[in-house]
Amino acid sequence: MSTTETAGKAVSTEFPFPPVATNEAMDRYHAIAAERPMTKMTMPFGGEVWAIHRSATAREMLGDGRFVREPFRTGERVVPYFVDFPDFLKTTMQFEDPPHHTKLRKLVQRSISPKRVKAIRDSAVEFANHLIDEMIAKGAPVNLVEDYAVALPVQMIANLLGVPPEDRPKFQKWSSATLAVANMSEEEVVANMTELVVYMMGLIEDRRKNPREDLLSDLANARDKDDSLTDGEIMPIALLLIVAGFDNTANFICTGVHSLLRNPDQLEIFLADPDGMAPTTVEEVLRHGRMAVADVVAGGSGLVPFVATEDVELDGHRIAKGEAVLIDPASANHDGTIVENDAVFDIRRSTNPHLTLSYGVHHCLGAPLARMEMQVGIAELFKRLPGVRLEGEAVVDTDNLVQPIVDLPVSW
Repeated sequence: MSTTETAGKAVSTEFPFPPVATNEAMDRYHAIAAERPMTKMTMPFGGEVWAIHRSATAREMLGDGRFVREPFRTGERVVPYFVDFPDFLKTTMQFEDPPHHTKLRKLVQRSISPKRVKAIRDSAVEFANHLIDEMIAKGAPVNLVEDYAVALPVQMIANLLGVPPEDRPKFQKWSSATLAVANMSEEEVVANMTELVVYMMGLIEDRRKNPREDLLSDLANARDKDDSLTDGEIMPIALLLIVAGFDNTANFICTGVHSLLRNPDQLEIFLADPDGMAPTTVEEVLRHGRMAVADVVAGGSGLVPFVATEDVELDGHRIAKGEAVLIDPASANHDGTIVENDAVFDIRRSTNPHLTLSYGVHHCLGAPLARMEMQVGIAELFKRLPGVRLEGEAVVDTDNLVQPIVDLPVSW
């Protein structure tokens, strides 16, 4: 096992590393990033991949067009990852490369622009309060995941896509199965996905004939002939937005609430001005939230990998043609260079250049929507229920692709 001297003590630079106390994990991330820009890992699926530890190196890679995802999309390569990627995810836009990716992204960005997201913020506030009313009527304790954190982003993505209110229950049921690769049988996942795809294709066809003020209408009726999209192109966009648009966002909302409840000093700051503090709180939750609630942390995570199309030198390190590389956001967000005192959960940070939502052409397309939902979801909860408290430990599904919090029991 390799070690290095940091502040007069020996710190292991082994990577990945097993669960250790959070403070030790922070020391390890600093030492690893100081020693080398990346480490080769052997994944449970797909073989070897380089994991990048440094924020600057990660940004360099993400801005380099010589790294692509086409071999994963075509099935030429198995995605080197911690779980087996569902096939439907490999048909989505996140596995596309420029120039096709650029075309798709440009069209979708028109519909998920900060301006449109700002316009639907009031409806998010209204629905968040509706959910809080229902929780109060139901009575404590509640599972915040089921009763609040999932329902809010599902409503917002349904609004954005144009799913009619009467179809929301079945839309949520089908959508909830999209990433349940570990706790549903393959047959159940396929059945739910098939029903979702059939439903969405019907909705796309209707929006071509009867356009409305929603994302599917925008995509189905693109005005520029060169930018027109086929149904086969629109469907993967919708699927990606559904998956990223509620599953991850719900998890971040729970992480944010959990982080504040486990850090009373930060909760006190937040409660003094929930709306004013929500933007910087959300960025800190994205950067450090899971670390702020964990007693132990294991080293080794990653965003979706890329493949080098030729030999590339990054930060003095050679990546050979055909080798896979990914960003470990936990490492890059805690490499000791991007923010001061990065091991501390501090919701007042005004500058927070984390890579949790990636960067460059693959920066999360729904980031404006996700940020708004997180800000509204966390702020409205604490404004209405400032005495909210944990009623037990959070339960995390470690077998799932995104390792979501599946139970967060709270009272008030």
